[in-house]
Amino acid sequence: MPKVTFIKDGKETTVEFEKGKLPYEHHGLPESFLDVAMNLGIPLEHACGGSCACTTCHLIIRKGMENLSEMEDKEADRLDTAWDLTTSSRLGCQAVIKGPGKVVVEIPAWNRNYVSEEH
Repeated sequence: MPKVTFIKDGKETTVEFEKGKLPYEHHGLPESFLDVAMNLGIPLEHACGGSCACTTCHLIIRKGMENLSEMEDKEADRLDTAWDLTTSSRLGCQAVIKGPGKVVVEIPAWNRNYVSEEH
């Protein structure tokens, strides 16, 4: 069973989900970080609705890159426009959690919409 730890403002929230059992609500690709986050109550900004048209769901993968889908050209092209891009950057709407292991991701402070997140 995949286990995902989201780090936001230094606070860790870990969730688990059973592959193929999450309801798909069109938040990015099925079982992407965005889809998992929205299904399990983790706030993750996604200004374009998860259609790979912005970079507000930009995440930094801290552990478990081997448990993710390969990056497609569309995601790589969009990531090129992201602020503070790293070699571990992925878009939450496009990176699908494939493996049964643990993945740790950081939600960078600069990609948050404080109005929509009630700050």
